[in-house]
Amino acid sequence: MLSAIEIYNKPNFSYREETFAILAVNAWELLLKAFLLKKCSYKMDSLYVMEPVLKKNGEKSTRKKPKLNRAKNPMTIGLFDVIKKIEEKGIQISGNLKDSIEALVELRDNAIHFHNEKEISKELQELGFACIKNYMNIIKFWKIEINLSNYNFYLMPLAYIDSKIEASSITTDEVQKYIDFVKNKVNGATDDEYTIAISIDIQFNKSNSFDAIGVKYSLDGIPITISEEDIRIKFPMDTKKLTDTAKKRYSDFKQDKKFNNLMKTIKSNDKLCYIRQLDPENPKSNKKPFYSSNVWHELDKKYTKKTKTTNA
Repeated sequence: MLSAIEIYNKPNFSYREETFAILAVNAWELLLKAFLLKKCSYKMDSLYVMEPVLKKNGEKSTRKKPKLNRAKNPMTIGLFDVIKKIEEKGIQISGNLKDSIEALVELRDNAIHFHNEKEISKELQELGFACIKNYMNIIKFWKIEINLSNYNFYLMPLAYIDSKIEASSITTDEVQKYIDFVKNKVNGATDDEYTIAISIDIQFNKSNSFDAIGVKYSLDGIPITISEEDIRIKFPMDTKKLTDTAKKRYSDFKQDKKFNNLMKTIKSNDKLCYIRQLDPENPKSNKKPFYSSNVWHELDKKYTKKTKTTNA
């Protein structure tokens, strides 16, 4: 994964998206195979493609042996078979994570014929951001013994030319089919900690960072700055929008004492709520809270989400 990131971040590399996909998929496959091997008590057969042993009369035996490749080495199972075997062990893998990996695999499989970087390089980088975030999340969730603090797991945010700035070009049928493929994955995504693509939106304005708000969540955390213009992007919901959405989201939601007590806790968490003064220059002015979309992770613990219905 570090190799994928390093290649992607090179200032001038004409095959960056395809190479990133190839190396990133390789990283996922090795990580998942290692995890499966551990869960199978390090029995190598768990990673092999097995085939029946033939009897002397040519009939298939109940015994199985590893199928060999052209070099006469055991063939290993594919990435999605690994995921299937992990889930058969009772370990559920997020649908968003599987869709994210599948989008990268599709790009990798078509890398030879799929070279249209300038048309959708921004969209592919959004897949890359999600890939790295998911990779770090699963390492932490599965408590894999890797010290991530030694590495910078991020892609250069300006490693692409924004498609909105470039003059519109003609998109090939192959590129459009791939975009539609990923869009279907994104539109069907569920709400959990794994993502299929992370939106990139960079705005240039005349203000500078010296007047921005400094934020640091822990003593050893990475400091970030939030300008006044960023506040509504990071905290998009006011109280009315939050409650209206909650009524549609939960089957047992009520604006009662339980809700009010929960909101007091949420308002005390600066990751979930930003209290904005209507007149920043007047400390006695009225205040209005705005909430991050991460607030749903807390509300989901207290309320029952409505089940989605489908038409026959």
